[in-house]
Amino acid sequence: MSFLDKILGKKEFPIESYNDFWNWFLKHEKEFFKIVQEGNNIHKGFLDKIAPKLDEIHDGFYFLTGMFDKQTAELILTPDGAIKNIYVIEELVNAAPKIEGWKFTALKPASDIKDVGITYENFDFNKENLKFYPNLHNIYPDEIDLTIVYDHFEDDKKSVVTNGVYIFLDNYLGELHSVTLIDNLQVIGYENVTQELIPIEKLKDYLIWREKEFIEKYEGVRHATESDAYANFEGKRESGNLVLALINTTILGWDKKASHPWIIIIGIPFDSNHISGLPDDETHTLLNDIEDEIMFNLPDLEGYLNIGRETSDNKREIFFACKEFRKPPKVLDIIIKKYSQTLEISYEIYKDKYWQSFRHFEQN
Repeated sequence: MSFLDKILGKKEFPIESYNDFWNWFLKHEKEFFKIVQEGNNIHKGFLDKIAPKLDEIHDGFYFLTGMFDKQTAELILTPDGAIKNIYVIEELVNAAPKIEGWKFTALKPASDIKDVGITYENFDFNKENLKFYPNLHNIYPDEIDLTIVYDHFEDDKKSVVTNGVYIFLDNYLGELHSVTLIDNLQVIGYENVTQELIPIEKLKDYLIWREKEFIEKYEGVRHATESDAYANFEGKRESGNLVLALINTTILGWDKKASHPWIIIIGIPFDSNHISGLPDDETHTLLNDIEDEIMFNLPDLEGYLNIGRETSDNKREIFFACKEFRKPPKVLDIIIKKYSQTLEISYEIYKDKYWQSFRHFEQN
């Protein structure tokens, strides 16, 4: 180590890739292992040190740690329910080197129901005090809509109890299944039960069965959009500003919407000289170029359907329905970074099997 290194501390290079992170981790892993093994000062000595390094790769990393067994420390990386961050966590863990004494896990794993007991805000959640039943809908046959019944439900603590149930399901089902297989969920007490109750330990098998049926039903379903019809919609905000939309009306009449259940809404605010809140010619061209770039990277026949766009109040929103949820966030993160000096692009992704988000365009 040079004299300046001793005075200033050894310089650490920025983390720009998965390999950069793991190379950094390797330099400190023995120190980190000892901290986790001893169970003292874990936050300050370990978690607080890896947090800023993970932030250099991508925001939205959360983590848990502890001893997997007497010889192995485990680091669990989780998006804390954020669908858009699942891909980066899985990729980071897949890129991890083999390090003796360490186990790296992407997303909170499933557990045997006998081992799952959660205490949250003074409420206990376990297999003895939770039941469920599915709500079936004729017009939405593929929707997985669940009612969870909790023995100690309190109306004035509904949000707390619901959060506790979600934490229980993360630990029982595993985080991936918990956040991707269930479309709707409500938590109630016994006084509001309308169907026969099913033990919560049967929920995992029920979800696996429903997902298997869903995959078999829609396996290979794709839609080519080059011959589709499009319609222009025009409206006004309460402010008087115009709302302009261009929507693929053919796809909105499709009878296999559920095959592309993941909705992405991309938001692009822009500056404009128009008091109407619409883009000028230069901005209009740029917005169209970005949309074309997204469509090029997310083509329809690979399972990514551009439903249309809406422009108003100095913002464009672009709508996609997707077969899966991993590739679109990865593509969009790259595009966001590319245009970060000129535009603040953002997006949200959520599950909507029957595209109810676009019902207002169908009605029109």
